[in-house]
Formats: sequence, C-alpha cells, structure tokens
Amino acid sequence: MPDLLHTLKTTFGYNSFRPLQREIIETSLAGRDVFALLPTGGGKSLCFQIPALHRTGLTIVVSPLIALMKDQVDQMQAAGVSATFLNSTLGAAEARSRLAGLHRGEWRLLYVAPERLMLDNWQENLKAWNVTAIAIDEAHCVSEWGHDFRPEYRQLAKLRELLPDVPVMALTATATERVRTDIIKHLKLREPTIFVASFNRPNLTYKVTPKDEPTKQIIAWVKKREDESGIVYCASRAATERVAEALAGRGYSARPYHAGLDADERSRNQELFLRDEVRIICATIAFGMGINKPNVRWVVHYDLPKNIEGYYQETGRAGRDGLPSDCLLLFSSGDAAKQTHFIDEITNAQEQQIARGQLRQIMHYAESAVCRRSELLDYFGEQFPLDNCGACDNCLEPRETYDGTIVAQKFLSCVYRINAASRFGVGVNHITEVLTGADTDKIRRWEHDKLSTYGIGKDLARPLWAGIGRELLRLGYLKQADGEFPTLELTEEGMSVLRARQPITLTKQLTTPKARKIVRREGDIECDEILFARLRELRKRLADERKVPAYVIFGDATLRQLAREYPETESALEGIFGMGEKKRAEFGQTFTTFIAEFLRSNPRQKF
Repeated sequence: MPDLLHTLKTTFGYNSFRPLQREIIETSLAGRDVFALLPTGGGKSLCFQIPALHRTGLTIVVSPLIALMKDQVDQMQAAGVSATFLNSTLGAAEARSRLAGLHRGEWRLLYVAPERLMLDNWQENLKAWNVTAIAIDEAHCVSEWGHDFRPEYRQLAKLRELLPDVPVMALTATATERVRTDIIKHLKLREPTIFVASFNRPNLTYKVTPKDEPTKQIIAWVKKREDESGIVYCASRAATERVAEALAGRGYSARPYHAGLDADERSRNQELFLRDEVRIICATIAFGMGINKPNVRWVVHYDLPKNIEGYYQETGRAGRDGLPSDCLLLFSSGDAAKQTHFIDEITNAQEQQIARGQLRQIMHYAESAVCRRSELLDYFGEQFPLDNCGACDNCLEPRETYDGTIVAQKFLSCVYRINAASRFGVGVNHITEVLTGADTDKIRRWEHDKLSTYGIGKDLARPLWAGIGRELLRLGYLKQADGEFPTLELTEEGMSVLRARQPITLTKQLTTPKARKIVRREGDIECDEILFARLRELRKRLADERKVPAYVIFGDATLRQLAREYPETESALEGIFGMGEKKRAEFGQTFTTFIAEFLRSNPRQKF
C-alpha cells in the first residue's frame, strides 16, 4: 500500500487517521466496493479524497447539495488537490472550460449532483474520462426508509452497467440496519466491505429542558455564546422567521433559512453563515444536510424533531472539528400533540404507523432520565460502555426520584377500570381527564364519571399525569397499541404490581437546569483566548480576500493550537493540526509573524 500517512500529513496536515479511515481507504484502493457509515464529523470525505490522490484517473463524487460543492472544492484546492465541480450555478463558458479540462485529464476529483450525472449525453463523457472510482455521499438518500429520500438517487444504479469495473463507495452518517440494506441493494454494490464506526460524538453535550417562553430561552442561550456560530432548528417556516427576527432585534446576527424563501435569498443566507458574517441560522430541516462548516458550536431544537435519526443528524452539525459543542432540545408535550395532529392527516396507513412509532421514540428520548448518549447509541444498535457519559444533563445532574407508588396505582387502576367497564381501551389524554375529574362529552357518554377512579387525581395537573403515564409505559407496566388509536392496556408486570401494591420509584419530571460550574470537556484545547480571537480576525481577513469561508484557510482547532504553542517561525509549525505543506507555504509566514508581533506586547501563558 502507498504511504497513506505521508499523504494525510503533507496534504491535509493531520498526524493520524480517525477510526476506520485507513481501512476504508485501503479497501477502496484494492478495487473493492465499500459501504461506510461514519458519524457526522467522522471524516467521510478523506475516505475518497486520499484514494483519489493515489490513483491515476478521475474520482467522481456524487453530492446532493449544489450549495456545498464549491465549498468542498475550495477546501480541496486550498490543500493543493486538483478538484472541480459541475452544476447549474456555472455559466456556459465556465462549464465548457471545465468539461474540456476533464477531457484533458486535468482533475483528480469531480463533484457532481446525481441528476446531472445521469443525463443521457453524459454517458459518452463518463466513458471518455478514465473514471477510476465513484463515491456516493449522503447515500441514505437512496432509501425510502431514510430521513431524506431523493428519487434521483435511485438512478445511480445505472452507473454499474455503464462503468461495470469501477469500484463504488457509498457513504452516510446515519442509517439504521434497514436503510443500510436498502443502500446496498439500490446502488447495486457488489459484495461490499461494510464499515460501521461508533455513533458516539464524545465532544457533544446533550441537554433537554422544558420549553417555557422559548424565544426568551434562546436569547438567554445565545447571550452566553455571543461569538459562536449556531443553528436553531424549528418545525415551521413561520417559527424560523419569528426566532431570527427576535434575535436580530436584540443585536445578534441571525438569518432564517427555509424552503419558502426564494433560492437567491436562501443561498445568500447560507453563504453568509458559512463565511461567519452571520453567526446564527434559524432553519427548518431543509437546511444543513452535509453542511461542511466545522465551527458550529451549538445546535438548539426549538421544536420537537420528528424522529431520532433526524435529531442525531441535526445535532451532528455541531462540533465537526472535534472541539466541545452543545446540543439543546426545548421539550414540550404540546409539540408532540401538534405532531400527532399532522400524523393523523397522513393518508398512507403504513407511513402513518411509522410516523407514530418515530414520535414515541423521540418522546421517550426527551423524557428519559437515563444517559442521553446511551439512548442515542442504543437506537443505532450500539451499546455505550459507561454508566455515566459526563456530557449530558441526565449524567451531569441526575434527576431526583420519588416514591411514586400511590400515583402509579391510581393511573394503572384507572386504565384497568376503564378497560373492564367499557371493553375497549383509551389513550393517555382520556385517562388524565378521568383522573382529574374533567367534564367532557366522552366521559359522560361512556359513563366514565361513574368509575371509582373518576376525579381521584385532582391534586395533580393533567400534564403531570400524562408524564406519569409515559413513564409507566417506559418502565413496562403499560403497553400502547400500534395504529390509529394508541390505546393503553396493562402488561402482565403492570397487573402484578397493581394487585400486589408493589412500591414503584418514579423520576421527577424535567425542570430547567441550574447554572453549573464549567468543567473540562472532551476535545477542549486550552489556549490564549485573546490570541485566539485575534487569529480569528486575521483568518477572516485572509478568507475575505480569497472569497472563501474562513475554515477553508484553517479550522478553529488549528487556531487554538497556534494560540497554545505560540510558533514564531515556520519550522515551529511542524505538527500543528491541519497545517499541510501547501497551507504552510501559503500562510505560515503570515501567521508566525503575527504571533511574534503579538508576543511583543503580551506575555506567554502556560498551559
């Protein structure tokens, strides 16, 4: 095998591979098909970029987002790699020039959208360009079971017939077992070697807090992070506009992003965010797939996500550079009620059932008192080996428990009495109405006001009873029917604790967390914060001159290491993370001179 580590160090400035990268690269270079599942920020791009540098011929990279292609190609070219893209943003003359370059064999990497690649007149091009590898990024788009199905991805299977001897690599950051099988089948991968990395993102901290005046909550959150980039995900276009306006009104640079904006404004807002002109994007889930901005320091979910997979993908936008980053979910059971209303309007019975199951899973995650990281990994079939991850609200501040025997007995007894009297089941909401003595049409019609459990829970509010019901479901004392009417019934275990009046311990429901002391976090690089801020300003000037995002020059991890090591000569840059040969030649003297000048009037700090 070629010296892959040498290429990694000299071209990209990294001293070691991330988990599975080397194995994926070696398998690809051996001519085998590859399926690679690496978490967001796990370094998928290097898995096809490094093989492209060790092959003669062209590597085609299929990418679904036109907006990202220029960004990725800028990063490649900054590292000294001959890469280009073809998409609808190019003028006719520039497109012709790049096509001519492809015919002359000038490029190692070509980024292209699936619909353009499958145009009829491209078949001859593909045969003429000496294509030696195909990489299909965001491969979950091929599956109807994935969270971002794109029909044009199904056409990519034709590449197998057109270029039968060319190895194919399919890459994704999120895929359940079912989606993985779908990807391999629909892309016609031939006995692929399958690589599945850990889904754990150790530098991310996960928090869930009750939603209470959410705009104020977000303003308070941003106030503590004024210099950091972040994303607020909202369920509706109206909410993205409202939150962006509220933040902008307080002097924060925030813009909305949703499918209702015209393409130019959407593209401009994304570009401003990528270039650090705008710190905050308030977006629907239309934003962000594959966003290559490594210094997103936080992600807030203003509304409850539709499913765990989407939530994992969206939180994965934070901390792609490995530095500590925060993920906050504002939770309200009212959001779940809204989603249930939308699910009721789905006409396809199977889709409706899937949506209900997904909503239950994300509700379970939001209300659970166990380790958030453990819950997320469990969804993807991975076991977290520790009892305490030290980086989620439930591990940092475990919720209090209490003797819930009496309230559990009341709830279980109410379910039992209703089922026995009516010969049919009801949902959580109806149980809470009976317990609190509500006067509703259904209660009167079904004579549930005659039951011994009617009104025995007036001392607690309905949302608290609903939370108790959901916890009893999680504990296995109740089960919920699938289908249109998620009715409740007792399990054998629930019947047994009801009869024996066994003690039951319940967890106090979510409360707003107290302020905590800051602790050292995974991925943290202690450094001279004043110098770091000045280096960011220098990086921004250099990026603006070149009309590229700041991270194309250097990522935050590189700047933090520079602000820790204080290199004053180019030779002292050896071993700095992200400092490849071309970047050192181009920017080394500028940064070392700047650091030397800084030290004339500022003392070195010790770390």
